[in-house]
Amino acid sequence: MLKERYRAEIIPRLMKELNYKNVMQVPRIDKVVLNMGIKEHDNAKVIEACVRDMGKIAGQRPVIRKAKRAISDFGITQGDQIGCSVTLRGDRAFAFLDKLFNIVLPAIRDFRGVSADSFDGRGNYSIGITEQLVFPEIKYNEVEKVQGMDITIVTTAKTDREGYYLLKAMGLPIKD
Repeated sequence: MLKERYRAEIIPRLMKELNYKNVMQVPRIDKVVLNMGIKEHDNAKVIEACVRDMGKIAGQRPVIRKAKRAISDFGITQGDQIGCSVTLRGDRAFAFLDKLFNIVLPAIRDFRGVSADSFDGRGNYSIGITEQLVFPEIKYNEVEKVQGMDITIVTTAKTDREGYYLLKAMGLPIKD
């Protein structure tokens, strides 16, 4: 599993590459946040299907997000259900990342690696996935509506360079 590999191989390698003297300086995964915006916010069936799919993908029940303010251009009123999100920490985050790096990303059509430009300046990485069908838990005939999702990997890295080394060592297929 990824967590054991992180402790046994990745920490010593990062200490050597980044010239750290203390193990606590090595960046680690803080959390993984999955977010799915729902365009058809007025259709309860679509919202329910998105929550169900997100729950299957994450292995944890998602929280439904509501609009804080009304936005008339999008037809959103305050309190509308506009998305759902899940925050994974600890073992669940490592298990999800293992599945993401080794099963999901290689299953995407014409996939040649993720961009190295998606770091936020503080070592966190965000990926957008266009359809939830690439996850093995989702069956094609059960999908109500094809939805995309955002996945943010939050690390304790202070710089993008540290985050890059951490995620590359963990197996994220970053194209150079």
